[in-house]
Amino acid sequence: MANTTELILHNHKIRVGEDGFLCLNDIHRAAGLRKNRQPAQWQRLPTTNPLIIATYERVVGKSHKGKFRTSLVYRTSKSDGTWAHPILAASYAGYLKPELEVEINEVWLRYKSGDATLADEVLERSDDAGNEWAAIRALGRVKRRKFTGSLNDHGVTGAGFGLCTNEVYKSLFDAPAKKLKEARGLPAKANLRDSMETDELIFVMAAETLSSERINEEHPQGNVPCAKATKRSSDFIRQAIEADRKDRQQSMI
Repeated sequence: MANTTELILHNHKIRVGEDGFLCLNDIHRAAGLRKNRQPAQWQRLPTTNPLIIATYERVVGKSHKGKFRTSLVYRTSKSDGTWAHPILAASYAGYLKPELEVEINEVWLRYKSGDATLADEVLERSDDAGNEWAAIRALGRVKRRKFTGSLNDHGVTGAGFGLCTNEVYKSLFDAPAKKLKEARGLPAKANLRDSMETDELIFVMAAETLSSERINEEHPQGNVPCAKATKRSSDFIRQAIEADRKDRQQSMI
């Protein structure tokens, strides 16, 4: 899978794909059961295919006729395992253990509702570096929303949001998002910031914070004027970073 997040079930990580599918192999491991309860055995049950069809119809909003795209709700591969829509994942968990179905439904609902305590429970199992990264990533997300809110209030529309964001990246990292993803081996639809180091996230957050302040004070209107304002503030962050690094290098001579 390209991008995944994780749920914790019975102290085991359950991967969640960028499409919202859950990894059934991870659920099987969490249950700690024998080979005769693997996803492939569950799929062969006479009750499973009707459930897949019903889930598919619920997802697409219409009844199927003849062949249909099973991959919209259920898929499997030799390299990546078996992944399924949360409805099917919960049913598979119930096939393993009834109480497991209840638990995975509870965890999934907390995950979908954005329950911050669920994230905190996961981070309790992480090391200091993981907690630091997650904290900065979360704060950066808040500042990002304020930045895009300022852009929206000042007439930025459509591709203008990407234009302004790329001014941040070009000022700080000398390349737009597309080039940065290519350099890091990321898929086109991947979230670039999920691959950033802690310091990179801090620099981006500072640039977007200052850009938001400038836009709110100077009141540029539209895509290009707001992009220019963003570039100006972001350039100052880059200058400060380079000046500090140069000063530290000189002090070591």
